[in-house]
Amino acid sequence: MPRTVTLDLQDLPATHALAARLARLLRAGDAVLLEGPLGAGKSELARAVLRAAAGDPGLEVPSPTFTLVQSYDLPAGPAHHFDLYRLDGPAGLDELGWEEAREGIVLVEWPDRLGALAPADALRITLEPGREEDARRVHLAGWDDRLDRLAA
Repeated sequence: MPRTVTLDLQDLPATHALAARLARLLRAGDAVLLEGPLGAGKSELARAVLRAAAGDPGLEVPSPTFTLVQSYDLPAGPAHHFDLYRLDGPAGLDELGWEEAREGIVLVEWPDRLGALAPADALRITLEPGREEDARRVHLAGWDDRLDRLAA
């Protein structure tokens, strides 16, 4: 059972700081699975990670809700942002290039749709809305070798 660390993020700058730490730790083959209810901040975190990893705070990061996947060329290698909300399960992942994408970095919203294709070595980030508008509680699990640096 992977160790879990819980963080309370009080506002968007705290969320963006977590994203910047995560971006510095990403490497080819990594999977980051973003879980939580609608409005918990999954897309906000994914956008902030991609912008930080690109070194471009103005990077256009559209939601992949309708395209299902958006790809980016980052200094650390290719990254793919998946939003699987509209999928019923893993059947459509071949058409989206899942296997090829796994050679790079993948950020996945609604990872429960991956089924058995969910990488066992993924970092799981579960977000819960906080009491204040931009506050959230975040549970980090996986990446035991990098978890302390991410949670710092």
